[in-house]
Amino acid sequence: MATTELGTLPLSGTKKGIISISNVSEPYGKGTPDVVSIGISLNGKDIEWKSHIPYANLDDVIAILQEASAKKKEEQ
Repeated sequence: MATTELGTLPLSGTKKGIISISNVSEPYGKGTPDVVSIGISLNGKDIEWKSHIPYANLDDVIAILQEASAKKKEEQ
């Protein structure tokens, strides 16, 4: 398993928190497909929450997140 950081951004509503996005190669053993890992750190150092999203699901996850964002903006 190898992890390559793709990017980070500040976590809204925190002083030091970050969202970290990485590619994880062979996350579940040799020959398993890569995943996108999204980690949340409240203190900017230690990852408290993590999600692994298979690349095969990534476009659908992005579409749902974009829908959620659009609905939230309409509410405001």
